[in-house]
Amino acid sequence: MEEWKEEDGGDDTFAAARSGNHNLPRKVQSYSQPLGRDATPAGSVSKFNVNRKHSLDELINPFYVNPFAGNRVADASLDGTNAGRSLSYPHHLVSPSSSGQHKQSNSVEDIRLQHPHLPPPLPPIYHPIGGSLGSSVPFALDLRCGSYGSSLSESDETLTLERAMSEFGGAPGTLPEFMGKGGGTGIFRLPFRAAVHPSRPPVLELRPHPLRETQVGSFLRTMVCTGTQLWAGQETGLRFWNLSEVYEAWNGRPAKKGDEASAPFYESGRTSPVVCLVADAASGFVWSGHKDGRIRSWIIPKSGLESFSGEGAEYEDKRFPENSIAAGSGDPESLFREGLSWQAHRTPVLSMIITSYGDIWTGSEGGVLKAWPWESIEKSLSLTIEERHMAALLVERSYVDLRSQVTVNGVCSLPAVDIKYLLSDNSRSKVWSAGSLIFALWDSRKRELLKIFNIDGQMENRVDLAQSQENHVEDEMKMKFTKKEKSGSLSFFQRSRNALIGAADAVRRVAQKGTFGEDRKTEAIVLAMDGIIWTGCTNGSLLQWDGNGNRVQEVQHHSSAVKALCAFGTRLWVGYVSGTVQIMDLEGNLLGGWLAHSAPVIKMVVGASYIFTLASHGGVRGWSLTSPGPIDDILRTELSSKELVYTKVEKIKILAGTWNVGQERASHDSLISWLASAATEVGLVVVGLQEVEMGAGFLAMAAAKETVGLEGSANGQWWLDTIGRTLDEGTSFERVGSRQLAGLLIGAWARKNLRSNVGDVDAAAVACGFGRAIGNKGAVGLRMRVFDRVFCFVNCHFAAHLEAVSKRNADFDHVYRTLSFTRPFVGPNPGSAGATSVQVHRGGYSTASQSDEKPELSDADMVVFMGDFNYRLFGLSYDEARDMVSQRCFDWLRDKDQLRAEMKAGKVFQGMREGQIKFPPTYKFEKHQPGLSAYDSSEKKRIPAWCDRILYRDNRSISVAECSLECPVVSSIALYDGCMDVTDSDHKPVRCIFSIEIARVDRRVKRQEFGEILQSHQKISFLLKECSIIPETVVSTNNIILQNQDTSILRITNKCTKRKASFEIICRGQSTMSDDGSPYKLCTKGSFGFPNWLQVQPAAGIINAGQTMEVTVNYEDFCTQEEFVDGIPQNWWCEDTRDKEVLLAVKVRGSYSTETTFHCVHVRHCNQSKTSCTDTTVSSRRFQANPQQNYTNSSNICHMRYS
Repeated sequence: MEEWKEEDGGDDTFAAARSGNHNLPRKVQSYSQPLGRDATPAGSVSKFNVNRKHSLDELINPFYVNPFAGNRVADASLDGTNAGRSLSYPHHLVSPSSSGQHKQSNSVEDIRLQHPHLPPPLPPIYHPIGGSLGSSVPFALDLRCGSYGSSLSESDETLTLERAMSEFGGAPGTLPEFMGKGGGTGIFRLPFRAAVHPSRPPVLELRPHPLRETQVGSFLRTMVCTGTQLWAGQETGLRFWNLSEVYEAWNGRPAKKGDEASAPFYESGRTSPVVCLVADAASGFVWSGHKDGRIRSWIIPKSGLESFSGEGAEYEDKRFPENSIAAGSGDPESLFREGLSWQAHRTPVLSMIITSYGDIWTGSEGGVLKAWPWESIEKSLSLTIEERHMAALLVERSYVDLRSQVTVNGVCSLPAVDIKYLLSDNSRSKVWSAGSLIFALWDSRKRELLKIFNIDGQMENRVDLAQSQENHVEDEMKMKFTKKEKSGSLSFFQRSRNALIGAADAVRRVAQKGTFGEDRKTEAIVLAMDGIIWTGCTNGSLLQWDGNGNRVQEVQHHSSAVKALCAFGTRLWVGYVSGTVQIMDLEGNLLGGWLAHSAPVIKMVVGASYIFTLASHGGVRGWSLTSPGPIDDILRTELSSKELVYTKVEKIKILAGTWNVGQERASHDSLISWLASAATEVGLVVVGLQEVEMGAGFLAMAAAKETVGLEGSANGQWWLDTIGRTLDEGTSFERVGSRQLAGLLIGAWARKNLRSNVGDVDAAAVACGFGRAIGNKGAVGLRMRVFDRVFCFVNCHFAAHLEAVSKRNADFDHVYRTLSFTRPFVGPNPGSAGATSVQVHRGGYSTASQSDEKPELSDADMVVFMGDFNYRLFGLSYDEARDMVSQRCFDWLRDKDQLRAEMKAGKVFQGMREGQIKFPPTYKFEKHQPGLSAYDSSEKKRIPAWCDRILYRDNRSISVAECSLECPVVSSIALYDGCMDVTDSDHKPVRCIFSIEIARVDRRVKRQEFGEILQSHQKISFLLKECSIIPETVVSTNNIILQNQDTSILRITNKCTKRKASFEIICRGQSTMSDDGSPYKLCTKGSFGFPNWLQVQPAAGIINAGQTMEVTVNYEDFCTQEEFVDGIPQNWWCEDTRDKEVLLAVKVRGSYSTETTFHCVHVRHCNQSKTSCTDTTVSSRRFQANPQQNYTNSSNICHMRYS
């Protein structure tokens, strides 16, 4: 079961202890807690309230003062900045405590009663949410009370703060509440929230988690970084962020729906879904592989390219003519310009890389692997825009079918598995292709297969004949059956039996084949800077391989499946399906980790000294390469001090209704009385129905439908449609989700002006009847995000009968523990991502115990339980109950309520709250008979009871709570009653209106504050500068001359004594020497690939402090070149034998920054026919005067410093 956790700024649930005290002015407070007697909140009148002897209502006097209280007056004040949200009664102020999780106090030491000679209280200021004591308290307060379990003492008239809240309610216009014991511990512990997560590094929120409903058809699938730009592939095209603009606003540009809080980005036109991306800084393109099998190229704007200083820079913008395909085409006002594109595969392009020799390799379904020579691509790019069709055809026919290269007589040594992953080992000029369980190792220069091995490192030499053998067996069986049928020896039933047995055997073989190694499937692959390859598996293990495909070791630090890997410098980042990110060193030792997202991390890339993580829900976050470290602590403190700057408080009212309809259909007037009359001012309506349809046949059919993922019934659809019409669906409200399990039905409707802030609707169901398998009893639930907070609504129907109290308690426990909201699958090629506003992704039909896992309901900010709980009144007769109801003695009846008694004992609904009941019992009535005289008059004479209830919990751990990012959801009850005039069922419908304040983070403001801190804080700037230091390195020579098949050694020395240095060698380009010794134009291959005649090994690595790395530069005889047409070699020709010179760049980095230093090295190859090569050319002499000259790339922004 995946855990449901929220995002930062109160969005993430974390169990770690809270660190740091943020003494900020607080906001709205709400007071409510367990009640014990019948009381009406000040300022409100119950329609069922009547005066009676010994009624607590008669004792309430707002000017009454306890003579024993003395002349003590609370000395409290509120910050003037929050005057608009101050307490309702300024004469009775509660001074917030400076300590505690929520900056609240459960003590009443600072609460004093009003002095008798002081003027009367000012008229109350009514607030939609929260408030203070509604009136003076006519009892002494017990200062020893705790958060839970307060009660009125029998021996004196002391009253705890919690008891005072229950007797007199919260703010005017809100009801007193009763709260059950047992909350705050174990699985009922409240989720922790904070403005800044204390147990993870501060995050750059590039793209906050968008609502799923706004992303249908445009979910982000993959990412790549070009240096100063972050590109993302989505289902309808591409987008990119300029990382230098992430702290800025949209500057008048309209933001896309669902991305209003995102950093500004640019978006391409619509394309087929993007599956994979590759950045090519050499050609200035981002290559995208698509679901329709096409490959497209997109021109990288100059601002996003990694610029080079020094020699070769003058050629960067002069490679192709302005009217060529390489110049791109598209909207002149758009930054997106599409270059070359062609149909690469008939099936989706699952993976793509650019090798160390500049060729593009792509993998697809069924083991198809193709190589696209750079020479053909370059030739097509040079054609004009008018010749684009010819250019596409030229590339399409130039591919090298690598699978056919290893196929002999129709037999291929490669298994026909999808090639999901490709990895270019540039340090050794090799390519890894991988499926789920099989790897293949290739020579990227010769395009030859070197090795096939499985996930255990064992060689796979067998030929893939499984498919052909199965086909052969099937053909033999068909022939045998045909002969027997002709002979008439088999009857129809015998043939049917044989066919069924054969089908079952085929299913068994497929099942065995599909489940083998499921827990060891490869999910990610990456090359570390030291040349070691790491792969991640579905069981959470990480496998380490050397460059020759030999398995080195296996490590595991997490139980969740690995979904993404990224390497930079001396560190390795691992992203898991749980949303966790871990950091390891290159030996596999765990350095740290934190919860990065509330959904699986599916991609990680490095850019601008950040590592960016993409979650399956589309959120993108940036984490400093220095994390975890001292900069995190400073940022956390500074961001916490500015909490009020980026905090926004939203107000909303929610109407929750429950009704056991008894298989009846309600009249229009009944629905108006129940819902429409109360929905005029609410933003969200959630309705739970029970017994929509019953009967043994229906229950059996519903259970069968659940097993195949189906739900619903005609009656259920009628109810949804009818309630929708009652709420004016389509004009005022919009349905956001529903779920039906047998007779249980829940539906939710959001007002249209609120709809954009309600989403990520998931549904779930749990059966509790007949062995936890049948849905006559059970629960259905909806989970949704409202203003970035998680709300769960659960509709329940528990076991019936007076004596079944323990069974009802067990039903609740089962529902609370096992209700699991299924997330929509977001893989690389989903057919449909995201739910519509009505068709939500359903939860599982849960029957298994999950006692060892944290329930998903525990992570919600607010949970509302509604339904026919079936708790009865005990210890009284039918006549006594009716007599008390007729006298409105609800306080006496509540003491006989089973649910209240069980909640007091902490056995059920632990820590949940219920409004004061001021309406008659809602069960059991004769249908279609009005009035209270319609209680059950049959022979059974069932005792009236409050079976139908609505309970909730929010983020408050105590009664006095302040709406803030630490306690983001604070609720009170404005209305809680039963609709006694509705007679369609033997139950009366119940409704409850919650007045809620929701504190959320303004992501744009917080991102700007994040940037300002990075820019202005001197200590952070100093630490960033320290982390950006590049170790000093030198190269042994700037000029290398190769003759014949010579090998030369290039030594790179790390002169720094404290820091390791990472290096990478790339080829800036090749030029052919003219007869007079001057070079022609410098020609660069894709991704700065080497020419085919040159080998550089290792081309990347890590140099320890004070150490030297030796790199071999070797000339390889490569005289014959091939030209492929439709995967078949057609033409051969001899390579140009003129002298050639390449310009190598040695890129050097530190471990915590993407800033780079370059060393330039000239490699000259002299042909054997030349009589002398000792005389170096002018171009080779120009560096001899300063052999240690280097060039620094200053275009990278250190931590994207705010500008």
